[in-house]
Amino acid sequence: MIRYTLRRLLTAIPTMLVIISLAFLLLHAAPGGPFDSDKPVTPAIKLNIERMYHLDEPLYKQYFRYLGNILRGDFGPSYQYRDTTVNGIIREGFPVDIVIGGVALLAALLIGLPIGIVAALRRNSAWDHVPMGLTMIGISVPVFVIGPILILLFAVTLHWLPAGGWDGSLPRVILPALALSAPYIAYVARLMRGSMGEVMNSPFILMARAKGVPEHTIVLRHAMKPALIPIVSFLGPAIAGVITGSIVIETVFGLPGIGRAFVDGALNRDYTVVLGVTVLYGALIVACNFLADLSYSVLDPKVRYR
Repeated sequence: MIRYTLRRLLTAIPTMLVIISLAFLLLHAAPGGPFDSDKPVTPAIKLNIERMYHLDEPLYKQYFRYLGNILRGDFGPSYQYRDTTVNGIIREGFPVDIVIGGVALLAALLIGLPIGIVAALRRNSAWDHVPMGLTMIGISVPVFVIGPILILLFAVTLHWLPAGGWDGSLPRVILPALALSAPYIAYVARLMRGSMGEVMNSPFILMARAKGVPEHTIVLRHAMKPALIPIVSFLGPAIAGVITGSIVIETVFGLPGIGRAFVDGALNRDYTVVLGVTVLYGALIVACNFLADLSYSVLDPKVRYR
């Protein structure tokens, strides 16, 4: 187990290096630059600005300079926002994404898992067909449609919740988290239905039934853990996905998350903002997948790491 953990940690280093390198090269290969604008700027002024941010250096020097800054935890200054650093942008927007994503993920598990379990245990009945039909709606309908519908229903019509904005209070979390969680609820429910149905037909489950073990004990004690393995595999990238949020959710509900900063940085050629958010996203995905892999042995004793 320790050897496997160390090997996975060492594998994460070249993975992150590839992510950083590709993002750096693709950004600098795109036409235009961070200081190109419609307003006329003299070549001398533009050269001084580029020299201040080391953009006049060869590309390989910029690359190694950026790697050195990342190792120190410094994502650099923003090229478009004066006196603003990328660390500051992430520090302000990331807590919003953590709250919204965490609540959305919790809702996906609390709603999706029971739906999938019931559908698997009542296969080919109304308890199966109706929820699975609804999950197809959750998967098919895009978030930019679900968000305004929730606002129209709960904010405009019923006046139960605020339509948008952010102050950290629970009422302002519910609607964006619910909109973000809708497709994840559907995916979790469908994965759990398939996994639980397969596990319930396994030989050790049939043996437990032959011994007279009650059905609820079979489900909760014997079938639940192995049935959760596909869910854990899905949660690896899903956790990173819900935490980093969606630019659509942030736009619809007026949230100050880092998704909007990422898109604005891409449009403005703000290299450091785009690279900083990309590195953060990549690190989250690598870390979540790593934790998901380690949890397999807890859920299934037959899993061994060599």
